[in-house]
Amino acid sequence: MSRQRKWEVIQQAETVTIGELVRLTDVRYSTLKYYTEEGMLPFHQAEENLTRRYDRKASIRRIQQIKALRGEGKSIPQIKALLQAEEAAEPEP
Repeated sequence: MSRQRKWEVIQQAETVTIGELVRLTDVRYSTLKYYTEEGMLPFHQAEENLTRRYDRKASIRRIQQIKALRGEGKSIPQIKALLQAEEAAEPEP
């Protein structure tokens, strides 16, 4: 079992684990796992130990966006469609 990183380190890290996202967003692990499995929360797979790593800033923004849309009464399929349309409209870097 790995040791938890300090709160100050997590808040400054470029990438975080799903457990650290739970701490940052106060959203349940099972909810974040569901969002990940549904393709609503992108991640990168770390090669060395196959740990999923999430971009801290982008993931927090995405979770806040999903929470806001849920607060408006949107269903998960509706939110997925909105997120996919938004991603399709973004210019490639």
